[in-house]
Amino acid sequence: MSTILVTGGTGFLGAYIIRDLVNAGYKVRAIRRSLNVPFFIQPEIFSRVEWFDCDVLDIVGLEEAMTGADAVIHAAGKVSFQKKDEQEMRVTNVEGTANLVNIALEKKPGRFIHVSSVATLDKQLDGNITTEEKKWDEHKKNTRYAVSKYHGEMEVWRGIAEGLNAVIVNPTTILGYGDWNASSCALFKNGYAGFPWYANGGSGFVDVEDVSKAILLLMQSDIVAERFIINGDNWSFRRIFDAIADAFGKKRPYREATPFLAGLAWRMESARSFLTGKKSLVTRETARMARHTARFGNSKILNALPGFSFTPLDQTINKACNQYAANLQRL
Repeated sequence: MSTILVTGGTGFLGAYIIRDLVNAGYKVRAIRRSLNVPFFIQPEIFSRVEWFDCDVLDIVGLEEAMTGADAVIHAAGKVSFQKKDEQEMRVTNVEGTANLVNIALEKKPGRFIHVSSVATLDKQLDGNITTEEKKWDEHKKNTRYAVSKYHGEMEVWRGIAEGLNAVIVNPTTILGYGDWNASSCALFKNGYAGFPWYANGGSGFVDVEDVSKAILLLMQSDIVAERFIINGDNWSFRRIFDAIADAFGKKRPYREATPFLAGLAWRMESARSFLTGKKSLVTRETARMARHTARFGNSKILNALPGFSFTPLDQTINKACNQYAANLQRL
């Protein structure tokens, strides 16, 4: 493989994937919807990328970008827990993925790596570890984001059934240095601002650089028709918030977001959003998720990639906080 097409290349994870591909000597193509490139990756990296100005709904643009590509890494996606974004998530995460799968079946790149989410798995909330064997369970507690990612995955499994040489990865919450006004990077912005609230739930977390490294290793492997959870460790939300506060030298969160207060918060945020037109900081879905504890396994990816290991989360958080603190003027 020499030419790799990346979707979502200007996003948090996609930018690190491009960096690692360029540094590994690959010829990189990427699609984008705007001319802006992420500030948190060295500018010279993006100057070596062949850019295609289109998105995952532009079939003609995608066909041009994929022609001659040896592999596709599909990292584009819409993440939101806002009700108003449900349609956009369905179009981007489902129809966009279907477009890529259909074109890949025609253009036949050697590999297709689809970045999904652990949201598509039936999470165990009883303290047991969620593994790749826990298939989707249709119930009303699934978030709108989870529903869109699940149906996007189904398009990839359809493609595999039709001969697509594909692998699916399911990262947990991704941590690292990026734009702290977007994605999971907002955890660091809240920590720096001294956000006083903590929730008693927990989840899996993983270093963004580990996710990128695992994706490249899977791309280079001969593994096909498999899914892999990519998870560094399972921490409580309070432990994550405390670690971020400590790394920034800020006061740790000290107020517990009880179910009553969480319910009050999302209702107040909903009203504020309605009156001001600004995005809600807390939604009904995020308030519910913060109360639950889900734990994820990582043995399958570790067994599949000998020599690969995960960065300890405290190391990830300290490194990211140092980078954020050193670049406040750019955030």
